[in-house]
Amino acid sequence: MDRLLAGQATVSNGSLTVAALAIEAGVHRMALMKRHADLRNIFYERVRTETGQTAEPEKRLRETVTRLKQTVADQNAEIHALRQQVVRLTLAAAVLTHGRSIRPGVRPDNVSVLRPGPAETRPGR
Repeated sequence: MDRLLAGQATVSNGSLTVAALAIEAGVHRMALMKRHADLRNIFYERVRTETGQTAEPEKRLRETVTRLKQTVADQNAEIHALRQQVVRLTLAAAVLTHGRSIRPGVRPDNVSVLRPGPAETRPGR
């Protein structure tokens, strides 16, 4: 741990990660991650306090959180737009179905009223 923090790695690439720490210690990475979680936490705390750097996994997590927050914001905006579109389409369907405008007495130029024909000529009756 001291060699990595001092920037004097002998067998690893010198990055401030648990993988590099495991290589420097000569142990398997998963042994350090699972059985010695306390050492992993001490290492990350020392990285944060002694070097003023944020550990790589923490950086990746922060980037992921930022990206996910943006995704949620984008999806919320899309949901809002879709809800507004549903309202507009529902109103348009009501106008077209009932043959009347939202404002009484005013009909748009592009709307034609379709009247049902006699009962005997309509299919299904």
